[in-house]
Amino acid sequence: MGVLEATDRRKDFSRSPGSFAGPRDLGPLGAHPSETGTLFRVWAPKAPSLHLVREGGGPRSGIPMDQEADGYYRLFLEGALSGTTYRYLIDSRTLRPDPASRLQREGVHGPSTVWGAPEALPVAFSGHALPDLVFYELHVGTFSPTSDFDGILPHLDHLVRTGITALELMPVAQFPGRRNWGYDGVFPFAVQWSYGGPDALLRLVRECHLRGLSVFLDVVYNHLGPEGNYLRDFGPYFSTTTRTPWGDALNFDGPDSDHVRHFFLEHLRTLTLLFDLDGFRLDAIHAIRDQSPHPFLADLSHLAKNIASRRGRPLHLVAESNANDRRTVLPVREGGLGFDSQWSDDFHHALHVFFTGERTGYYRDFSGKDDLAEALSKGFVYRGQYAPSFRCRRGSDSLDLPGQSFVFFAQNHDQTGNRMQGERLASLLPPEALPAIAALVLLSPGLPLLFMGEEYGETNPFLYFTDHGDPDLIQAVRKGRRDEFAAFSWSGEVPDPQDPLTFERSRLSLTAPGSLLSKFQEDLLRFTARLAEIRRTRPALSPPGRIESPQNRVFSPASGTLALFRGDSSSGILLLANLSGTPRLLGPFLPGEWDPESSDLLLDSAAFFGTPSRPFSPSSKTEFLFEPFRVLVLSGRNR
Repeated sequence: MGVLEATDRRKDFSRSPGSFAGPRDLGPLGAHPSETGTLFRVWAPKAPSLHLVREGGGPRSGIPMDQEADGYYRLFLEGALSGTTYRYLIDSRTLRPDPASRLQREGVHGPSTVWGAPEALPVAFSGHALPDLVFYELHVGTFSPTSDFDGILPHLDHLVRTGITALELMPVAQFPGRRNWGYDGVFPFAVQWSYGGPDALLRLVRECHLRGLSVFLDVVYNHLGPEGNYLRDFGPYFSTTTRTPWGDALNFDGPDSDHVRHFFLEHLRTLTLLFDLDGFRLDAIHAIRDQSPHPFLADLSHLAKNIASRRGRPLHLVAESNANDRRTVLPVREGGLGFDSQWSDDFHHALHVFFTGERTGYYRDFSGKDDLAEALSKGFVYRGQYAPSFRCRRGSDSLDLPGQSFVFFAQNHDQTGNRMQGERLASLLPPEALPAIAALVLLSPGLPLLFMGEEYGETNPFLYFTDHGDPDLIQAVRKGRRDEFAAFSWSGEVPDPQDPLTFERSRLSLTAPGSLLSKFQEDLLRFTARLAEIRRTRPALSPPGRIESPQNRVFSPASGTLALFRGDSSSGILLLANLSGTPRLLGPFLPGEWDPESSDLLLDSAAFFGTPSRPFSPSSKTEFLFEPFRVLVLSGRNR
């Protein structure tokens, strides 16, 4: 494909007429190869001059680039084909990699490499509607023994059989070294070389689509990592007034912010089209500082919707935020950001407090089962109330939002990895509790998310790990981890993030050669898959149009139990779970409109796990002894 053709394709995905005009399209960024050469383009308003230096060829002083308006530089270089390595020479003194580099084979401090996507036969894949998403969050480095994209391929069929519909990859932007969660990325356009780089990501997406799996990518638009962060040498990418807990905030609302916005809008557009992605999860949007009348995130959702409309396939945006702000998922025309869904930390925190009893740090804001029922029936627990750990009011009204506006999970990388010892729930709770937790997540009124290994009860920890090269930064990270855990009063030594053993301990056991699941893990995996099948095949379990509604009701038939009804006025699905480790007596069978005589038993955890229990009859009108952690799923109708 020629340069002009590649550039012209962008018009299909630029702004469209309407009340919200959207951001300016300021042209391509990075290196765009063609059959005869490569177009290089970069925004560098701080540079009075800019030269392109080819590694291993040409003058060391570089080739002067043509200056355009607003601080952009451009050069079409004949003969510079895919595989060419290069840097930019700023003001005849400073050599730097390309901020929009597609490939960093020698790490964050090395030269950039021109990369062009290989021609491939298209895959007929139409994506998934938002209500059909069941997420599986995965860290590429610790998922398999090879720590790369290709290591995921042999396990895709396992995910499909489990009922997963969307693979959600933790960030893959180039970061320092070989070990990192991904949130220290400094080259957003470049795919981590130790993971296999862009070619391997293309293979993974293609194989996912062949199996009917959507692929989401976790991206970070609130900060860049500290090592190898060269953007400030090119222009005012960072705010001069605000910071995030992890570094300088990006300049989305100050002077020249249109061009910073364009850099990250172009990032989303480029990754979507190059890798045929189906959605993005945006990290910690509450840390994105933006006081402008047209927020960057609204620009982003506008772009995503245009891409989806033009290519005839969804491009979903999911936010992580601790603000519980309804505006995240409201349409832009109503003053919102236009996202499709957002993570509900409240559901996780309430569930964690109930099952573990922990009440330190931010867990002190939650009381357990009542808050768990609140999250299931209302999406957020905090909807404007005072939150002790925040020391202020938190949240806004969520009752009228659709169920699909919320992503529910019992574990994720943050809530596991930001524990001192990285313990998963399978290590904190008796195994018998895990089926009840799986049922609450997979039959929830929102979009379920499983963290890798959760489907079978992985017990290896997921710890925080790094591979920095700066000794001062290494010490600062170690100190930061110790300080972070002070609010939780956890005992023991903090695992050293820089120690390779910390990384190795975090690797999944299932994907190791010759690994076998225990009998309980096999049963839990089958149980999880059955829950996902019930969710997929029962229309009553589709997320409700309004989360607080007769189609989504939560109540407690007895102490320590929880019942979740999903359906309409005539029929539906009833989840009944004993969430405690002691037997509970129910009687008569259930209160309310549910007709026991019409009930069919779809799932009984006792049958899956061989737990000694009394036979259950849906038509029972007498008292019923409900064994510890037993889960029942019934279909039926109201009276």
